[in-house]
Amino acid sequence: MRFCRLGLTILCMSILCWPASQLRAQMRQSIISPEVHQDRRVTFRLRAPQAKQVEVEAGFVQGNQSMKKDENGLWSITLGPVKPDIYEYVFNVDGLPVVDPSNSWLKVWLQNSRNLVEIPGNGPMFYEEQQVPHGTLHIHKYQSKSLGVPRQLYLYTPPGYETNQKTRYPALYLFHGFGDTEDAWTGIGRANLIMDNLIAGNKTKPFIIVMPYGHTPSSPPVMRSIGRYEAFEKDMIEDVIPYVQKCYRVSSEQKDRAIAGLSMGGGQSLTIGLGNLDLFGWVGAFSSAIPEQQNLDKLLAGPESINEKLKLLWIGCGRKDFLFEANHKFLERLKAEKIKHTSNITDGAHEWRIWRNYLNELAPLLFKQDQ
Repeated sequence: MRFCRLGLTILCMSILCWPASQLRAQMRQSIISPEVHQDRRVTFRLRAPQAKQVEVEAGFVQGNQSMKKDENGLWSITLGPVKPDIYEYVFNVDGLPVVDPSNSWLKVWLQNSRNLVEIPGNGPMFYEEQQVPHGTLHIHKYQSKSLGVPRQLYLYTPPGYETNQKTRYPALYLFHGFGDTEDAWTGIGRANLIMDNLIAGNKTKPFIIVMPYGHTPSSPPVMRSIGRYEAFEKDMIEDVIPYVQKCYRVSSEQKDRAIAGLSMGGGQSLTIGLGNLDLFGWVGAFSSAIPEQQNLDKLLAGPESINEKLKLLWIGCGRKDFLFEANHKFLERLKAEKIKHTSNITDGAHEWRIWRNYLNELAPLLFKQDQ
């Protein structure tokens, strides 16, 4: 069962467990939450008249923030001003995590569903929908012969793809993290809008983005545990890439194929990219789950071949990320092995706010002839 179904079930159960009178009151009165003010302060509201304590945990403040209750049982708090970005938040009602019933924008991750709030900037942000030509987002079902099951992928074609019939485009295979699904890079990561804006600004070469489902629950247990990506790699090479090249005008050359991902997807991109240098010319890893020592030794066994065949090896990680130490050691090993790479160590933790930035920084570097 997909993680999103589990998350939505938990959401529904948390709402159903509220007293009926509270639900009726919530429905009678429209509550605006979150309310983003012009000065970038944010007001959160939740009706919970029977609750003894309500807090909000938001990605732009340290720790839970206590909310105050009025005579009608409406809890509220105003925080900020907040730096422009997209943030996660969740309420804590008498010790129970509760999503905001007034906000339908959710990030579902395993059992930890959270709401999202966007704080606008003075001008358009790089991930915002702007008045520029837009690409097309496609959703495909395909039969994975290697896994023996139907699977799904998301695919972005850049503006002009439909009319520019003679061009064969480069492709980036972009992977999500452990708790996400194939829609994460568009629904939360906004990869399609980031690409639209970069292309409109002549900052990147137009290319296709392929976003497959990263989990392989039908494969044998030994092939689907964290750090073991054999089944996913088999699906990628034997099913996904051939399917995309059959259905779309995609270049089949190694120099026109890139692979990148975040967290678990970063581990997959390193494993598959470094393990198949004849297929991929560009590799990116965001806050990556670094392959296990034995696998890493095999992947890095030929530094000369890596330097010769790989156009770019790009590693990004936040200093507060729980995977930072592993990524730091990986970068040190790349230096010791004299393997060419680009590192981008930033502020931030294990969160979409930095992964959107990483994609925005990596995309303009891909498929350059002089790289």
